[in-house]
Amino acid sequence: MDSESGSPAKAWSAFPGDLHDAIRSRAEEIYVRNGKIPGRDVENWMQAEEEILREAAARDVSGEVSNAIRRAIVIRVNGVEYVGEYTPSASDGYAPGEFAGGKPIPVRFEGNRMFVQRPNGKELETTLVRKTG
Repeated sequence: MDSESGSPAKAWSAFPGDLHDAIRSRAEEIYVRNGKIPGRDVENWMQAEEEILREAAARDVSGEVSNAIRRAIVIRVNGVEYVGEYTPSASDGYAPGEFAGGKPIPVRFEGNRMFVQRPNGKELETTLVRKTG
């Protein structure tokens, strides 16, 4: 998220020449988004690195971000693990890390769809791709 506006982290319009600076900047965004919790530098850096590298891999030869990229969220309900995929372009600004691990999350199922209640009150709609447990 942008530290000033609270909006989702920006995707790079053209992949930056200096990977280190791009990762550092994203790690700072993650630090602010997660409430400036001290001692999480390594975790924030690793998440930033994963996001930046994933964005780079999602670019097609013209440099445009592909809308075909899919991401997944894992939810555990009564000992059963559900994996739901979603496309970032249709996620209404959802950013990984919005949910605090181990806390209850309202979720509902309709056929092969899983709807996860986000902290901001909006729902993240996913397609179920796996159920285990």
